[in-house]
This record gives sequence, C-alpha cells and structure tokens, in this order.
Amino acid sequence: MRSISKKHVAIMLILVALSLMSGCTNWRAKYENLNVDNENLKGRYQLSQGQQQRLSERISQDQMTIEELRRQIEDMNKTPADASGFGPGFDVSVDSAAGTVTVTLPNTILFASGKAQLLSTTIKELGQIASVLKSQYSNRRVDVVGHTDTDPIRKSGWADNWELSSERALSVLRDLEKKGVSSKLLRACGCGSARPVASNASAAGKAKNRRVEIVVYMR
Repeated sequence: MRSISKKHVAIMLILVALSLMSGCTNWRAKYENLNVDNENLKGRYQLSQGQQQRLSERISQDQMTIEELRRQIEDMNKTPADASGFGPGFDVSVDSAAGTVTVTLPNTILFASGKAQLLSTTIKELGQIASVLKSQYSNRRVDVVGHTDTDPIRKSGWADNWELSSERALSVLRDLEKKGVSSKLLRACGCGSARPVASNASAAGKAKNRRVEIVVYMR
C-alpha cells in the first residue's frame, strides 16, 4: 500500500477545514434568517396590537353613538309638554311659532268665586311651578295673565271682569315672586273675557275660560 505523502495529508486537511468553514457559514446564514423572521413577527405583532387598539376605540365610539341615538329617540318620543319640565300634573302647551311655554291653571284651584285671594290648596302647585321657573327658565320673561268668562260682575265688588282678571293675575305673580322668581322677569296683565278658549254658552265652557296662564317666553 502506497504511503500517503505529507503533501496529500496537507491537502486533505485543507479540504476538511474548508468543509467545516462551509458548515459554519450555513449556520450563520440560518441564524440571520431566523433573526429576520423574528423581527418580522415582532412587527406583525405590534401592527396587530395597534389594530386591536383602534378597533377597541371604534367599538367604544360606536357604543357612545348608540347611546346618544337612544337618548335622541327618547327625546323625540316626548311630547312638548313633557319636555317643558313642568311635569304631567299641569296643563302645559308649547307654541313653537311664538316661542312660548304656557302653564294654564283653572280658577277652580286658584280662587273662590268672585275672589282674587289665592286658596291655600294652591300654594303647593305654585311652589312647583316656581321651582321649575327658577331652575330651568331663570333668565326668561314670564307673563301672568288672568282671564274670566263673560258673566258680568254683580256682587263681588269689582268694577268689571278686567279688574277681576288683573287682580287675580297679580295675586299669582306676587306668590311666584315670594317663592323666589325674579321680579325683573315677571309681568301681570288681565284680559277679562276678551280671549276665551271655549264657548261661554255653557257652564263647562265658562269654567275653561276662567283661568290664569303663566306664559314663559323662550326667546
């Protein structure tokens, strides 16, 4: 068997070394590729986190929008009288064209026949009205308007229905003022029988015409 020369041995060692060096290069390349993949995964994760955050914010905004729409629908379903704040216990009308809110109080709960002194049972109702005027209409002008039917004055001592309606309006005004409604915003007037809301030919119609209106001007 021919002996291997030193030269051959050296060549073989060089080939082995080159082979080992080629293996190391492959591992380094694999490591670098894995590192690139890792960075890509980190970028995708951060992107997904941002998308999730934006989605959460959108959901939150949508929920707020839904709640706002629900509130608007509830407000739309309210009648103007309910929205006025005086509550269902009062006869309230809203005139959008005139910009007024009117609370109508029948004389039967305010005064005895032919009198202008407030009944004690009326104080509670006027207290509730005064509370709403102060809390929701604190800067609005308020007219207190008295009305009567067409029956002439006979025994009560008033000069006529004009005087009676004016004095009744003043009684209500003074009570509202006493309860804290600003006197600068209040005004009283009497219309007598000049502005009926029903026919004076019947007792029921006359009863509707005998009233005091509290008119709030919204503009």
